[in-house]
Amino acid sequence: MTGIGHRLTDGLYGLGWSTVKLLPEPVAVRLGQQIADAAWRRRGKSVLRLEANLARVVPEAGPERLAELSRAGMRSYLRYWMESFRLPAWSKKRIASSFEVKDIHLLEEGLAAGKGVILALPHLANWDLAGAWVTTKLGVPFTTVAERLKPETLYDRFVAYREGLGMEVLPHTGGRAFGTLARRLRAGGLVCLVADRDLSESGVEVSFFGDTARMPAGPAILAQQTGALLLPVTLRYDEPPLMRGRVHPAIEVPATGSRAEKTSAMTQALADVFAAGIAEYPQDWHMLQRLWLKDLEPREPAGGAAAAAPGEATGAAGPGVQDSGSRDDGSGTEKP
Repeated sequence: MTGIGHRLTDGLYGLGWSTVKLLPEPVAVRLGQQIADAAWRRRGKSVLRLEANLARVVPEAGPERLAELSRAGMRSYLRYWMESFRLPAWSKKRIASSFEVKDIHLLEEGLAAGKGVILALPHLANWDLAGAWVTTKLGVPFTTVAERLKPETLYDRFVAYREGLGMEVLPHTGGRAFGTLARRLRAGGLVCLVADRDLSESGVEVSFFGDTARMPAGPAILAQQTGALLLPVTLRYDEPPLMRGRVHPAIEVPATGSRAEKTSAMTQALADVFAAGIAEYPQDWHMLQRLWLKDLEPREPAGGAAAAAPGEATGAAGPGVQDSGSRDDGSGTEKP
């Protein structure tokens, strides 16, 4: 992307944050749906990639059903963006009443035990809203990771936005995030990672909806090295303004095996939980990029290594305009 393109992108996101949050909510909802429907009708790369991904999730779906799912998926995706633009202006009461989560006691008990907790999520519904609920309703701060993309001004917007919601945000690049996350966990803190898509090209291969994909090793390695609980979380949208979620039982560290074997087993277990949640509500899975290895263009992994270094293995929540350093389909937009 050129310098002009970067400035334009940053300006558009800035316009969204400054303008959409001022609109009456019904107007913002309708606007989001209209933008989603217009994008869906254009049948651009993002929509076609979403449909191709959904075809793996719902293999029995014919063309008509896939079209319905992709339209619902684009509406869900734009609902995420409209909520994100408006979320900084929501009251604590509004945030607390907009999310209901099952088995939250697993998180609360883990934190009370002082062991540290890792929450790992796929790109379902609105993880920013779930994070804001944790910091406001539960009063628990947490640390997360964001992919550092250009323009820097846009990355800074996302960091400021999330820090305003009570999150500590670390850059994905530079190799330092892993050490900071480990320190937070050893101190009994909370770490939240979006972990269904590998950004390092050196993640763990998993079986996902019947084919091979790669997912970040970070959550499993952090759990092994720090003794923290690794809790999968899945989300789904309900009728506005509600979102629902579930905290799943902890992914246990295997009693035997090498670190690589343990990491592989734990990441596969995490992928299985993600798959169950995605299969139940596929329209809320905002995966508009290539994910499965068969869909990725041939390219030598960075460094040529199969195993990720700790700093490269962290699941990241990228602020993404483009998925720099990963094999993007060129759609140009990505949910953070």
